[in-house]
Amino acid sequence: MEGGNSPGLQLQQLPLATAAVSVQPHTDSFSYTENLIGALLAIFGHLVSSIALNLQKYSHIRLAGSKDPRAYFRTKTWWSGFLLLLLGELGVFSSYAFAPLSLIVPLSAVSVVASAIIGIIFIKEKWKPKEFLRRYVLSFVGCGLAVVGTYLLVTFGPNSHEKMTAENITRHLVSWPFLLYMLVEIIVFCLLLYFYKERNANYIVIILLLVALLGSMTVVTVKAVAGMILVSIQGTLQLDSPIFYIMLVCMAATAIYQATFLAQASQLYDSAQISSIGYILSTTAAISAGATFYLDFMGEDVLHICMFALGCLIAFLGVFLITRNRKKPVPFEPYISMDAMPGMQNMHDKGIAVQPDLKASFSYGALENNDSMPEIYTPATLPIVQEQHGPKGVSAPPYRVLEHSKKE
Repeated sequence: MEGGNSPGLQLQQLPLATAAVSVQPHTDSFSYTENLIGALLAIFGHLVSSIALNLQKYSHIRLAGSKDPRAYFRTKTWWSGFLLLLLGELGVFSSYAFAPLSLIVPLSAVSVVASAIIGIIFIKEKWKPKEFLRRYVLSFVGCGLAVVGTYLLVTFGPNSHEKMTAENITRHLVSWPFLLYMLVEIIVFCLLLYFYKERNANYIVIILLLVALLGSMTVVTVKAVAGMILVSIQGTLQLDSPIFYIMLVCMAATAIYQATFLAQASQLYDSAQISSIGYILSTTAAISAGATFYLDFMGEDVLHICMFALGCLIAFLGVFLITRNRKKPVPFEPYISMDAMPGMQNMHDKGIAVQPDLKASFSYGALENNDSMPEIYTPATLPIVQEQHGPKGVSAPPYRVLEHSKKE
């Protein structure tokens, strides 16, 4: 009986195996097509967002350098940037519905490259060719490395595709790898928050690690929300499931707290440092979350994983070189209006302002007066320049007075 049944079973299984083999190339081709669509949407979104932010920045600078009394939100340039920003964020949001999370997140390097190129093209200073090349050689090398890294990311990115149904998301949410990952992340987040809030450890790495941990949860929920919307558009409604609204609330909450920590970091550190370190930490945390929650690298061979990691490292290096060469902002030299100082209104008349001679000190507004004040409360003194602004015989006040004409 066994010998007679074996050929029959083999003959019955042969068409199934043939069908499975014939379907596999089509599935791979379709998966790579989805990867390409998602990557192109992400690149487009980051590029448009970078242009939008530079437009809004240009609007602020132009208003600050002119006599235009309008607020920035009343200009067409700012609103054009705002609409482009919405379009760019919509493109990035849509990309998560097509491609794996671990592929989309590192492509944010495109925005850094675009900002560097826009800054070089629209630079206002005039440089000699040798000075220009010497100053921007790191930016050129960084842009090249970022482009090479992006190419490797798109070519060797994970090829795992799964319909973002409520059932699949719930199954991933209660899986033991993700629960273990969440436990470790919560412990690390609480420790970092303790050192940041209670110990006043305002190190840039600690703040940006908090941002990265929150951002990893943000991108996980963004992919879930975008994927469920796409499945609903395709005909299978997912928006009536409670898990959709749970993910939506988590996405909004983590994004808000992430923006809060970023704002605190921007008050303490330079934007170039925040861009480079934040990109590296956020990308690493997001890839780890995607690999744990969505199992992005399940079934991938070692070569693809190594080439993908190499692409990430090259993109990291490119972003670091681009931001490393950014020009540090010149600190603003403060002007003090006398009518804002209690008891000094009689010394101020029609636009006269006091400006200290800062030299090497940043103690501004310290006037050397001080007969009536105890010595311990006397502010730090500054070099005094006396100028005659009154008739002869009237002594000049012990501070520097600058008169601003209407032309200024």
